Amino acid sequence: MNNNNHKHVSIHALEGIPDIKPGDDLPGIILSAIDKSQYPLDDGDIIVIAHKVVSKQEGQIIELDEVTPGEEALKLGADLNKDPRKVQVVLSESKRLVRTSKRPGQQEGTIIAEHRLGFICANAAVDESNVDAAGKVIILPHDPDHSAREICRSIERATGKALGVIITDTFGRPWRMGLVNVAVGLANVPAKVDLAGDTDAYGRVLSVTVPALADEVAAASGLLMSKNGKKPVLIFKGVDWQACDSSARDLVRPQQEDLFR
Repeated sequence: MNNNNHKHVSIHALEGIPDIKPGDDLPGIILSAIDKSQYPLDDGDIIVIAHKVVSKQEGQIIELDEVTPGEEALKLGADLNKDPRKVQVVLSESKRLVRTSKRPGQQEGTIIAEHRLGFICANAAVDESNVDAAGKVIILPHDPDHSAREICRSIERATGKALGVIITDTFGRPWRMGLVNVAVGLANVPAKVDLAGDTDAYGRVLSVTVPALADEVAAASGLLMSKNGKKPVLIFKGVDWQACDSSARDLVRPQQEDLFR
């Protein structure tokens, strides 16, 4: 979609996004922030949105006082020194638990789970940060791809521009330290790009090179999308991509290719 041949990519964090509440007009709020920023959208721009504002708008917030932990949650909570109500929410959001662990000296143990959407992540993406009050947790949107498409369609209709949307969350990595943003919902932006048949800088033909484009953009968004910065919406200009019918689930490795399951 973009013909800049990777010469220049810019990232702009929108100011003035308020705390989002269930039922808010999120596309309208984003459009208002864009108008105030005097940073107009162009064809090929990608809007990157932290999932928490989408989850809040969709009411994906759970009051822990309303959760009754079951037997498994009570046992795991005791073993891992975790609130069993939060553990119950993790279990409810999970297909299966991949690993649980509590190291000596660790205040609270770790749950690695396969989320109902297929993502492998800590606590099935159940999070207590950036919630407006204690005793609440946020879960992922019910269908992040659908959410991304609805937001994208609304903003495209209002602006007349051909756009992409990526919804992100922050995941750990099993063989590397630290966290990065990854794509959990997509509209138009390819999840990955197959470069087989292209050539490298020395003319060698590529055979199995498949960059995860959506995750590359999501990871870059983490440079401006801090936990305390209240900048949950970014605009990327200059990314080279071609619109397609995409899904963030395309980034989940199929079970038959998983060497560690």
